Amino acid sequence: MNKWLRKDASAAMFFLVPSGIGFALFYLIPFAMGVYYSFMSHSVDGHFVGLDNYRELLGSASFLKAASNTLYFTTISVPLMILLSLGLAMLLHKNVYIQKWLRTAYVMPLVVPTASIIMIWQILFDWNGSLNAWLDSFGYGRVDWMKSESARIVVIMVYIWKNIGYNVILFLAGLQQIPKDYYETARIEGAGRLRQFRSVTLVYLTSTMFFVVIMSIINSFKVFRETYLIAGDYPHDSIYMMQHYMNNMFISLDIQKLTAAASLMFVSILLVVLALFAMERRHRQYME
Repeated sequence: MNKWLRKDASAAMFFLVPSGIGFALFYLIPFAMGVYYSFMSHSVDGHFVGLDNYRELLGSASFLKAASNTLYFTTISVPLMILLSLGLAMLLHKNVYIQKWLRTAYVMPLVVPTASIIMIWQILFDWNGSLNAWLDSFGYGRVDWMKSESARIVVIMVYIWKNIGYNVILFLAGLQQIPKDYYETARIEGAGRLRQFRSVTLVYLTSTMFFVVIMSIINSFKVFRETYLIAGDYPHDSIYMMQHYMNNMFISLDIQKLTAAASLMFVSILLVVLALFAMERRHRQYME
């Protein structure tokens, strides 16, 4: 038995080492170097300055604007994404007309190239775009969608449209794992639909919900591609995100601010994930 265990461990290590080397070369080592540079005065021949780069960063108006916009976007878009994706998953879980076609339709945004998506959204939300043409035909005034506060709505819509299919798939998988006997027992005991949803569906979707929330938060930090292609380097102030700030610091070769901002962003995401892990662990202990 020990020989077999040793063989299995050796085989596992044999397959894991190439991936581990790639992860270290392209992710772990560059991240460690970035954290190191965030404490230096210059990338080349610099000296240790402690937290000076972070103090300067926190005193920057553009950084604070980017951080607040990113927090606002994540706070609004992630709960909205969870509610919509869970609702659609529950609808598709039932015997709905053209159910298979609907499932395919929600997955399509995941495989469509981002550039193609942005072309469609530009046609819709340009000053002379389709949406303004429709508003004008109904007697409403045109809206400068990407150069006003309305840009936030557009970015949230793009984020939800692009990522909702992935969450729907995950929720569908979780719903299919819930035995139907639990719902029948709840109905026999007099539980209504709302009580069944709260006491059966949500309880047995806890693990799936936990994973979906984490992935939605991570994906909310990846909305830069869409925003950048729609609005460029310096979009409207309401959608100037952390990724815009770091991209501009990279273009200006301000490596110290770039690495400091990236480190703070990593710490923020890590704290959120750890808090979610703690909540999930506490809920699991409560259920046991």
